[in-house]
Amino acid sequence: MNAKATKRVVSERVAARQPTLHPPNPPVVSLRLKRRHAEELIFVAIMRLCMIGAALALGMILAVICWRGIGALSIEMITQPPRGSFYLGGGGGIANAIVGSLLLALGATVVAACLSVPLVLYLHAYLGYSRATNWLRLTLDIMWGIPSIVYGAFGFALMIFLGLRASLLAGIITLSFVVLPILARAFDEVLAMAPRQLQETGFALGTTRLEMAGLLLRQSLPGLLTAILLAFGRGIGDAAAVLFTAGYTDNMPTSLLQPVASLPLAVFFQLGTPFPTVQSRAYASALVLTIIILAISLTAHLLLRKMGRYVVR
Repeated sequence: MNAKATKRVVSERVAARQPTLHPPNPPVVSLRLKRRHAEELIFVAIMRLCMIGAALALGMILAVICWRGIGALSIEMITQPPRGSFYLGGGGGIANAIVGSLLLALGATVVAACLSVPLVLYLHAYLGYSRATNWLRLTLDIMWGIPSIVYGAFGFALMIFLGLRASLLAGIITLSFVVLPILARAFDEVLAMAPRQLQETGFALGTTRLEMAGLLLRQSLPGLLTAILLAFGRGIGDAAAVLFTAGYTDNMPTSLLQPVASLPLAVFFQLGTPFPTVQSRAYASALVLTIIILAISLTAHLLLRKMGRYVVR
């Protein structure tokens, strides 16, 4: 065998040992990319439709409330309590319901904050990632999903057991159960966004767990204020939890042991009358309640945006 034949045989053997690389099929790849692009366009369109639908729903609610209630809204209605013939079309206003709603929501938010803030700090500073933490979060989620009328029935039974009657105190206690899981879970999510390196660095420098809880509290203060404002807005608009516990009265609240009016119940009772003038006042009351909740939500958003600049991320 000459040199050329030997070289050819060696080349054939080397080529046989090397794997054969087959280029991908261009039509299959292009069809797959087109399908993924089409799926992305479809889901983006669905998300945009949902966003537009939510905006339209809010716009329709605000339009109906403004159209039906703006004519009945006046300074007298906001600054004066109802008179004897208020629900028959007479004079007076809803000042007692505005003050009562503010007191109910403020008291319930304070009670819920005093319970939920230490609980959430204990979860993150002491328990960490454990089975007990998961069970506590599941409990808070279940409490969040319970209808407020169930809390109202529970508060009514508790009120009878303690020998209380419908009052501002009973309404605050019942409403605190409604806003507690909202505040706790919102604050929990804020603390979950804190950098993990912050805790690791603190423990490496000899920080105690109590000091770490204070550090986490300072780190999440903007989010905590936002959660408190959101819980306050939820409490001021609840009606079922205070229906049996806070009662209703035309007088201004003067004591924790006396019944108190609220804006949602004021809307409910005014809509139940057959007089068009009083029904217009109900929509005006709903407009006042909506403005208060919108102001609270905007304040929470601005606080989070302004104070969040100084948070370590």
